[in-house]
Amino acid sequence: MIRRAAAFAAKAHEGMMRKGSRIPYIYHPMEVALIVAQMTDDPEVIAAAYLHDVLEDTSVTPEKIQGEFGARVLSLVQAESEDKSLTWRERKANTVAHLKRAPREVKLLTLGDKLSNMRSTARDYMVIGDAVWERFNVKEKKMHAWYYCGIADALEELSTHFYYDEYVLLCRKVFGVH
Repeated sequence: MIRRAAAFAAKAHEGMMRKGSRIPYIYHPMEVALIVAQMTDDPEVIAAAYLHDVLEDTSVTPEKIQGEFGARVLSLVQAESEDKSLTWRERKANTVAHLKRAPREVKLLTLGDKLSNMRSTARDYMVIGDAVWERFNVKEKKMHAWYYCGIADALEELSTHFYYDEYVLLCRKVFGVH
């Protein structure tokens, strides 16, 4: 299942690049899956890590994911997907609120996703400083700080894991808070 999810995600994200870079997008789901696989051996959670952005960012339908990987994987992917019809702030506030009551496996997916994002942002921030925010639709550092620190608070259940510690450390490095 994990290999099928990796191949499915690679095809779904084919030709896409990470924001503000020339890095193929698939490297992000690969990193998320690697992080998640070091926190759980549940193949459906790891598969969902590979697939976490396909509903949000590609033309893949929920029916396609359910048909290929089953209802639980679809449910995990949907729990990690945002409603793009909402504003950025509404989406992010919904994510933080949802995470506070989400099951552990959803929190593992989110930690993998947000840690991968923070690693990328922190690398770029150390090189180009506040210019990093120009690549995002919302360009205000304080808004990203509000969101990423809110994620840290919502994932506090995972605070005994070294990946949570890394996430918080990167938030401090980039935002100077938390």
